[in-house]
Amino acid sequence: MKPLAVDMLRAHLLVASLTAMAAEAIVCVALLVLPVSQHFFGSASFRLLAIAVIVGGVVVTREFAQAAFEVAVGSHHTMPAERSERPVEIAPNCPRRWLVILHLRLTGQPFVLAAH
Repeated sequence: MKPLAVDMLRAHLLVASLTAMAAEAIVCVALLVLPVSQHFFGSASFRLLAIAVIVGGVVVTREFAQAAFEVAVGSHHTMPAERSERPVEIAPNCPRRWLVILHLRLTGQPFVLAAH
């Protein structure tokens, strides 16, 4: 497997696990407030709901990261590669640098952090 494909898979798994952790925290708080039976958490409908929440979290995160990348390109904090073999350059003063890096990792694009 290519290193970029491994990095892309790792980024997706990281986002999915953070989404699952946030959903679990919300469910724990909801248990204190709402009267929910324990059998509900073992049901197929709850499992399908959990999968839908995790997939939805990954999709929403990808959209936010893509929007941050487009803003960074528009503000010249990121220089997209003209050819596919050249990595994308990210300026050190990019305000949403972590989201831009996340977008590049989720899409499997190589990048370098520019030093000024």
